[in-house]
Amino acid sequence: MTPIASSEREAAPDREAAPAPAAGSGAGAAAAQVPAAGSAFAAAAPQGPVADGSAAESADTPAPAPRSRQPARSTRIAQQPAFVLHSYPYKETSLIVELFSRDHGRIALVAKGAKRPHSRLRGVLQTFQPLSVGWSGKSEVRTLTAAEWVGGMLPLEKSALLCGFYLNELLVRMTAREDPHPALFDHYVATLNQLAHDEPAPVVLRKFELALLKETGVAADITVSARSGRAVVAENAYVVDPEQGAREAMAAELAPIVAGKTLLDMEREDYSDSVTLAQSKLLLRYLLAHHLGGTPLSTRQILIDLTQL
Repeated sequence: MTPIASSEREAAPDREAAPAPAAGSGAGAAAAQVPAAGSAFAAAAPQGPVADGSAAESADTPAPAPRSRQPARSTRIAQQPAFVLHSYPYKETSLIVELFSRDHGRIALVAKGAKRPHSRLRGVLQTFQPLSVGWSGKSEVRTLTAAEWVGGMLPLEKSALLCGFYLNELLVRMTAREDPHPALFDHYVATLNQLAHDEPAPVVLRKFELALLKETGVAADITVSARSGRAVVAENAYVVDPEQGAREAMAAELAPIVAGKTLLDMEREDYSDSVTLAQSKLLLRYLLAHHLGGTPLSTRQILIDLTQL
């Protein structure tokens, strides 16, 4: 591993307060961001101390000594595998960077001085490139202290690049801050490699979408009927309730109806059947829309627009 950059030292960690990102959604990169994404990421503003509302004491009762408040523990992390999901400007010379790290999940960091013309961070904080990063601080938006390019992965190009932004937007929208998902991180790395090596994007994306739903804990078992408790039968028809899981299809259904074989193929990551591939696309789109609250993904709309050109 060849060190490429470390965070600029113009200010000590946490000496410069970082604002919470604006609410919304989107995906982007340090150098290039997805259109319409903007600064679309949310972080709760830190709350100040809450006043103690105890009743007034009598004149002859001594006032209680003020309770000491335990200071928040400062965190210092080094050499953490991570990828840039999105970044946007902060003040005149810095960036707020959303990272997906292997052992700490999604993290928001201030990259101080990263916008300066001669900052070495400008060439390092790029999307879809493996990094080894470090940070410190005790607020929700912490301070980047080191960033090194690890290498070893091909860059994404053309349609694969847009698919990569789609993955990043899903991660930003579907994962909580500082919620570790090491298995999902490994799946993300594998997905980027598959896209870079021109493997069929529909298959690669379906695998990642289902892995994302499983790893974030919102996907119920699709191989067992939640209604009957019996194993899914390949020849039968089913719907998948976003909250309850698979069940036998009724005469009139609003949810997509899929074959039992499709559900079993999805569980095995076998998309060689064209019917499985088509039905899984509709099903996963339906499930993701539910868990995203109906808010459309910016990158998905771009993909749809491009296919209609």
